[in-house]
Amino acid sequence: MAEIAHAERAHALLSASGASRWLQCTPSARLEATLPDSESEAAKRGTLAHEIAELKLQKLFSGLTTRKYNAALKKYKADELYEPIMEEHTNAYVDYIQSIVHQFPSPPFVGIERRVDLTDFVPESFGTSDCIIIGSGQLYVTDYKNGQGVPVSAENNSQMKLYALGAYKAFSLLFPIETVHVAIVQPKVWDQPSEWSLPVGDLLSWGESIKPIAQQAFNGLGEYVPGAHCGFCRAKATCRARVTQIMEAGAKAPMKPPLLTWEEAADVLKRAEGIVSWYSDLKKLALAESLKGGIVPGWKAVEGRGSRDYADLDAAFKHLQEKGIEEAILYDRKPLTPPQLEKALGKKEYRELLEESGHVVSRSGAPTLVPDDDKRPGITNQVKPEDVFGAPPEQPKTNTR
Repeated sequence: MAEIAHAERAHALLSASGASRWLQCTPSARLEATLPDSESEAAKRGTLAHEIAELKLQKLFSGLTTRKYNAALKKYKADELYEPIMEEHTNAYVDYIQSIVHQFPSPPFVGIERRVDLTDFVPESFGTSDCIIIGSGQLYVTDYKNGQGVPVSAENNSQMKLYALGAYKAFSLLFPIETVHVAIVQPKVWDQPSEWSLPVGDLLSWGESIKPIAQQAFNGLGEYVPGAHCGFCRAKATCRARVTQIMEAGAKAPMKPPLLTWEEAADVLKRAEGIVSWYSDLKKLALAESLKGGIVPGWKAVEGRGSRDYADLDAAFKHLQEKGIEEAILYDRKPLTPPQLEKALGKKEYRELLEESGHVVSRSGAPTLVPDDDKRPGITNQVKPEDVFGAPPEQPKTNTR
């Protein structure tokens, strides 16, 4: 059996999606509530992908007719934010949901876009879980993520645990639940969904442990704590605690001896994490303030470098060819890169035609420095610096005469 909940895509003050922030920086939720929420194009594209994924699950589990399905899908595909790769990615999500359902000896309960009540643990809170599956003492909570900028792991994920708590509250009287399984399907990042499981008792204990933290966050109390969780905070560019942390990143570096130790360098690197993106965000806010007539002392908005474009491309090229300009001069023919072809063909066809036939060779990426809690294995002395960064410039020879 399946259930659909067409809940509004709204957010509570203490939303499940923002839990990674307000659980660590308790006053941040109230602060964010005072600031405008500007939805990015990537977020809008993600919402569209969610709508398509939901539609496909409705057809499979909720009796949506083919006629209504095709009409709705056609409407989504006409959206200017639609990308053909969404078809493959949402299919991967649907295939994963089906693989879970097929594990049960009898049809389980399937809840699609189910709004769950979180108020037993978080004041005035709710969330919308993409898919909830329950049967044989097992609770599965699955979330689809369309983004690729930030890989999201299911392991110990506070958003997913809150969804699971809401699902438990809604259905534990109807279905016995012993084990909770959470999963994040993020096709642009992971080839396979990220999965994590825990006993229901551990989930409930965690829920009890966050109650005082959630109450503090709801009241807007506590200390501002900058960190990696600041990434999606509306206040990230102008938060005084974050600015102070960034500006004081090197304050502990001693003046003597003249060179930092690696222990000191590691501390500075950690403190200065995000300084480039923060500066860019702050500059954008200052530009917006200047454009609307506000005063940012010492700064002003000016016109950037202009650009040129054709009034009518087809008419311009036709005119040039009539004047004797050869077509070959007008076009720059460039082959698509493997990632571009994968996006155009879809992962399955791309792999069959190119990777499996040996026409695409995968190369390791250049070494990059990340915090030690990153999931990727560490490497050491596998390549020489000059193989990655190029040979150092030749030093000028000193004339000893």
